[in-house]
Amino acid sequence: MKKELYGSWDFMMKKKKYFKYIIMAILNFQKQFVPLIESGEKRQTIRKARKHPIKVGETLYLYAGLRTKYVRKIGEYKCKFIDKIKIEVLGGIWINGRRTIYYLDYLDSFAKSDGFKNWREMIQWFEKYHGLSFEGILIKW
Repeated sequence: MKKELYGSWDFMMKKKKYFKYIIMAILNFQKQFVPLIESGEKRQTIRKARKHPIKVGETLYLYAGLRTKYVRKIGEYKCKFIDKIKIEVLGGIWINGRRTIYYLDYLDSFAKSDGFKNWREMIQWFEKYHGLSFEGILIKW
Protein backbone atom coordinates (compact mmCIF):
# COMPACT_ATOMS: atom_id res chain seq x y z
CA MET A 1 0.00 0.00 0.00
CA LYS A 2 2.74 2.48 0.92
CA LYS A 3 4.63 1.72 -2.28
CA GLU A 4 1.58 2.64 -4.35
CA LEU A 5 1.00 5.82 -2.36
CA TYR A 6 4.53 7.17 -2.81
CA GLY A 7 4.54 6.37 -6.51
CA SER A 8 1.16 7.90 -7.19
CA TRP A 9 0.64 11.16 -9.04
CA ASP A 10 -1.74 12.45 -6.34
CA PHE A 11 0.90 12.06 -3.66
CA MET A 12 3.50 13.91 -5.73
CA MET A 13 1.09 16.75 -6.46
CA LYS A 14 0.45 17.17 -2.74
CA LYS A 15 4.19 17.27 -2.08
CA LYS A 16 5.12 20.28 -4.20
CA LYS A 17 8.82 19.79 -3.51
CA TYR A 18 8.84 17.25 -6.35
CA PHE A 19 7.90 19.88 -8.89
CA LYS A 20 9.22 23.29 -9.79
CA TYR A 21 6.57 25.35 -11.46
CA ILE A 22 7.79 27.22 -14.51
CA ILE A 23 5.45 30.06 -15.29
CA MET A 24 6.49 31.95 -18.39
CA ALA A 25 5.27 35.42 -19.27
CA ILE A 26 3.67 34.60 -22.61
CA LEU A 27 1.73 37.40 -24.28
CA ASN A 28 -0.47 36.82 -27.32
CA PHE A 29 -1.12 39.65 -29.78
CA GLN A 30 -3.59 40.16 -32.59
CA LYS A 31 -1.97 40.20 -36.02
CA GLN A 32 -2.66 43.93 -36.45
CA PHE A 33 -0.04 44.65 -33.76
CA VAL A 34 2.75 42.35 -35.05
CA PRO A 35 4.41 44.82 -37.51
CA LEU A 36 4.34 47.55 -34.85
CA ILE A 37 6.04 45.30 -32.30
CA GLU A 38 8.67 44.14 -34.78
CA SER A 39 9.46 47.72 -35.83
CA GLY A 40 9.79 48.81 -32.20
CA GLU A 41 6.93 51.30 -32.48
CA LYS A 42 4.85 49.31 -29.97
CA ARG A 43 6.84 48.74 -26.77
CA GLN A 44 3.98 48.31 -24.30
CA THR A 45 0.75 46.44 -23.76
CA ILE A 46 -2.21 46.73 -21.43
CA ARG A 47 -3.62 43.50 -19.99
CA LYS A 48 -5.99 42.22 -17.37
CA ALA A 49 -4.31 41.33 -14.08
CA ARG A 50 -2.87 37.81 -14.08
CA LYS A 51 -3.05 35.05 -11.50
CA HIS A 52 0.76 34.89 -11.58
CA PRO A 53 1.86 38.50 -12.10
CA ILE A 54 4.68 39.42 -14.44
CA LYS A 55 7.67 41.01 -12.70
CA VAL A 56 10.15 43.64 -13.86
CA GLY A 57 13.24 41.93 -15.30
CA GLU A 58 11.32 38.83 -16.36
CA THR A 59 11.56 37.66 -19.98
CA LEU A 60 8.41 38.32 -22.01
CA TYR A 61 7.64 35.84 -24.79
CA LEU A 62 5.55 37.57 -27.46
CA TYR A 63 3.44 35.53 -29.87
CA ALA A 64 0.69 35.99 -32.44
CA GLY A 65 -1.96 33.36 -33.07
CA LEU A 66 -1.40 31.26 -29.95
CA ARG A 67 -3.51 28.10 -29.77
CA THR A 68 -3.88 28.01 -33.54
CA LYS A 69 -1.90 26.26 -36.25
CA TYR A 70 -0.74 29.72 -37.40
CA VAL A 71 1.16 30.50 -34.19
CA ARG A 72 4.19 32.72 -34.69
CA LYS A 73 6.80 33.90 -32.22
CA ILE A 74 7.33 37.65 -32.43
CA GLY A 75 10.25 37.86 -30.04
CA GLU A 76 11.63 37.83 -26.51
CA TYR A 77 12.06 41.01 -24.49
CA LYS A 78 12.92 41.94 -20.90
CA CYS A 79 10.12 43.55 -18.90
CA LYS A 80 11.20 47.08 -17.94
CA PHE A 81 8.08 48.50 -16.27
CA ILE A 82 4.83 47.27 -14.75
CA ASP A 83 2.10 49.27 -13.08
CA LYS A 84 -1.63 49.28 -12.47
CA ILE A 85 -3.69 51.15 -15.05
CA LYS A 86 -7.29 52.31 -15.35
CA ILE A 87 -8.75 53.56 -18.62
CA GLU A 88 -11.91 55.66 -18.73
CA VAL A 89 -13.55 57.27 -21.74
CA LEU A 90 -13.92 60.72 -20.21
CA GLY A 91 -11.59 60.38 -17.23
CA GLY A 92 -8.42 59.62 -19.15
CA ILE A 93 -5.78 57.25 -17.87
CA TRP A 94 -4.98 56.49 -14.25
CA ILE A 95 -1.61 54.87 -13.53
CA ASN A 96 -1.03 53.45 -10.07
CA GLY A 97 -4.14 55.20 -8.75
CA ARG A 98 -3.14 58.67 -9.98
CA ARG A 99 -4.78 60.47 -12.87
CA THR A 100 -1.81 61.03 -15.10
CA ILE A 101 -3.03 61.54 -18.65
CA TYR A 102 -6.17 63.49 -19.50
CA TYR A 103 -5.30 65.98 -22.28
CA LEU A 104 -6.21 64.75 -25.75
CA ASP A 105 -2.69 65.28 -27.15
CA TYR A 106 -1.21 63.10 -24.41
CA LEU A 107 -3.98 60.53 -24.76
CA ASP A 108 -3.29 60.28 -28.50
CA SER A 109 0.44 59.90 -27.83
CA PHE A 110 -0.21 57.15 -25.27
CA ALA A 111 -2.56 55.35 -27.70
CA LYS A 112 0.09 55.48 -30.45
CA SER A 113 2.68 53.95 -28.14
CA ASP A 114 0.24 51.07 -27.60
CA GLY A 115 -0.25 50.49 -31.35
CA PHE A 116 -3.36 52.54 -32.11
CA LYS A 117 -3.82 55.52 -34.46
CA ASN A 118 -5.34 57.72 -31.76
CA TRP A 119 -7.21 57.77 -28.44
CA ARG A 120 -10.61 57.25 -30.09
CA GLU A 121 -9.45 54.04 -31.82
CA MET A 122 -7.94 52.75 -28.57
CA ILE A 123 -11.13 53.41 -26.62
CA GLN A 124 -13.24 51.68 -29.30
CA TRP A 125 -10.94 48.63 -29.22
CA PHE A 126 -11.02 48.39 -25.41
CA GLU A 127 -14.79 48.83 -25.35
CA LYS A 128 -15.20 46.03 -27.92
CA TYR A 129 -12.85 43.52 -26.25
CA HIS A 130 -12.90 44.41 -22.53
CA GLY A 131 -15.59 46.97 -21.80
CA LEU A 132 -15.06 50.32 -20.11
CA SER A 133 -13.93 51.43 -17.66
CA PHE A 134 -11.00 49.00 -17.82
CA GLU A 135 -8.63 48.14 -14.99
CA GLY A 136 -5.51 46.09 -15.54
CA ILE A 137 -1.74 46.31 -15.83
CA LEU A 138 0.57 48.29 -18.10
CA ILE A 139 3.59 46.27 -19.27
CA LYS A 140 6.54 47.93 -21.02
CA TRP A 141 9.53 46.27 -22.64
